[in-house]
Amino acid sequence: MGSRPQPPNLRQEGRLLHAALVEQEEDGDDEEGSEESSSDSTSRAEPVTMPTFDVPYFRYIDDEGTEGEEEWSSSRSLSSIEEDSSTDSVVSDRYVVVSGTPEKILEHLLNDLTLDDDQGTTQDTLLDDFLLTYPVFMSTSDLCQALKEALERKRKVLHLVSQWMALCKDFLREDEHVKLFMKTLYRYVLDDLYEHPALETDVRELQKLYQLHRRHKALKENGLQSRGTQRETKEVLCHVYITMDSYLSMRTHTGVVAKELLQAVAERMDVPLRELVLVAVTYPGGRLLLQPQDRVFSDSVRPVGRLHVCRKDLGEVLNPFTDNSELQQRTARMLSLNTWDVAVALTNFDWTIFDSIHEQELVYFTFSRHSSSSHTVALELLLQRFNEVQLWVMTEVLLCPTLCKRVQLIKKFIKIAAHCKAQRNLNCFFAIIMGLNTAAVSRLSQTWEKIPGKFKKLFSELETITDPSLNHKAYRDSFKKMKAPKIPFPPLLLKDITFIHEGNKTFHDNLVNFEKLHMIADTVRLIRQCQKDHMGQYSDNSFFKSSSEVRAYIDYLHIIDNQQTLFELSHRLEPRA
Repeated sequence: MGSRPQPPNLRQEGRLLHAALVEQEEDGDDEEGSEESSSDSTSRAEPVTMPTFDVPYFRYIDDEGTEGEEEWSSSRSLSSIEEDSSTDSVVSDRYVVVSGTPEKILEHLLNDLTLDDDQGTTQDTLLDDFLLTYPVFMSTSDLCQALKEALERKRKVLHLVSQWMALCKDFLREDEHVKLFMKTLYRYVLDDLYEHPALETDVRELQKLYQLHRRHKALKENGLQSRGTQRETKEVLCHVYITMDSYLSMRTHTGVVAKELLQAVAERMDVPLRELVLVAVTYPGGRLLLQPQDRVFSDSVRPVGRLHVCRKDLGEVLNPFTDNSELQQRTARMLSLNTWDVAVALTNFDWTIFDSIHEQELVYFTFSRHSSSSHTVALELLLQRFNEVQLWVMTEVLLCPTLCKRVQLIKKFIKIAAHCKAQRNLNCFFAIIMGLNTAAVSRLSQTWEKIPGKFKKLFSELETITDPSLNHKAYRDSFKKMKAPKIPFPPLLLKDITFIHEGNKTFHDNLVNFEKLHMIADTVRLIRQCQKDHMGQYSDNSFFKSSSEVRAYIDYLHIIDNQQTLFELSHRLEPRA
């Protein structure tokens, strides 16, 4: 991992991380082309009978290669097509949605939408595909406008909107276009309630959704927050630099003030609070002294500048861990922690972030339809956490001054990685293994020679899972066997979507390539499947517990984010022969 720019660019880091995975693919994996890679990544390699979505302007494809010979009209039903395909030996039973205009796709969804409980899986999948991937080819504003134009079919529009809101939850609460559309739809339906009493049930459902949006607006205006909504609290990872090239990674909230941050740093560094001040280094080169009650984050959930803790008397950043005795104490503290407890704390930390990720964040992140990152905050946070855990492993090992202690540290990290895998946290598992495999750590030959054989064997087995060959087959096979809830390796999901995106056109003759969107939707739905918390083991912390000492340590990781500094430390420990 290269040293990150200042200030850290989370989106760029995430892209570099999953781009690096793409580069790791073996040459043999690329022979089949990017389209087959994308198919492999979504587990759709075997030829199967595809469902038929009878959408206007969607072309018919048969297995004989007679593409485009026939078009199906919107009046022809799915059942009639299936009947014909079963009786006519000339016509193949394989139909694939190829392309269509956004308006025609929406028209088809509304035409074939059933309002009872008997709607089929095919329709559910098509609607879910559309709602997950519409940001690729139309904005939320465009979708709201198209739904307004279709308001003559109020009950079907209501049903689609309820599905949309159920999928998005609070993901789009702050979107002004959605608020305006919900208000318009609510008024339209109320006006027709007298003439159409059958709408009463739908009005009640819509009223719940509308009041939910109004309540969210009131909470925001009054500066209040819902206790049960993680997305509203907007937890963030804050970097507080204690030297020019190292920082404390601290979990906090967007409303945190300078005094709170300073208090946490003082406790972590064992320095009196009265001796410290918090300085924001603005760009280019300005310095802003933050007062105790100054807010650290702006409304865009970004810090006011790169944050440094300085001593009041010297006006310089702290210079901790330079004395050998302090380094010994640091190492002793890490070695005193129970490895299972550390893995539990790491997993609970990651789960808090992962559980707040919405599937569409992967779509917004990949396609960058919005310059604002407000739609990808949780995903970027998890990518940032991956980078930090990897750097933390390197920092701990390279700041350990004695050989025997370094051996103990590496053994400890191998055990923590194994525990993270057992807890189905593949995000931290990959971060720790990759941290131990970085050049600055792996070059410590004297240290690795002292690692006992059983730990070397365990590390080799864990490394196999991170092997990128055969499109990360080892990881995919292992992850598939794990039950939910589980935390995947996010950069690989982003790589899969990137392969699908770059290997398939978004439009065919200005018509939306819906088969591509179906492949993307299949990939992002993995987030939903992984978040299923049947046992409640993560959400209520009833299954995994860790001590307060371990949680405090994991919540405030000391990290050196300068690769040159890390290499200098490595060569200082074991000079090049």
